[in-house]
Amino acid sequence: MSSEDLERYESEMELSLYREYRDVVSIFKYVVETDRRFYLCNSVDVKVRSETGDAYFEVSMSDAWVWDIYRPARFAKSVKVLTFKDVNVEELQDSDFKMPGTD
Repeated sequence: MSSEDLERYESEMELSLYREYRDVVSIFKYVVETDRRFYLCNSVDVKVRSETGDAYFEVSMSDAWVWDIYRPARFAKSVKVLTFKDVNVEELQDSDFKMPGTD
């Protein structure tokens, strides 16, 4: 496989992932962004832990969709993430669900 073939494949996968995201975003309530992944979910709980002295985040999500072109199945019943990096959680509003060009 040439580098051009690989780039074309990754571009097609990214476009397919965006289309899937566009189709499923309306069924989720939250957007969660970590240093490694982007998630859509309907329930999220973030706890700050510091058992060893260093603080880290424990993020628990249920009914989740994972933005990752290399995962064969992007839907997960539950997800737990442990990270020392920032975690961003946003609640989606009804207006966030509308796609450009739709009324």
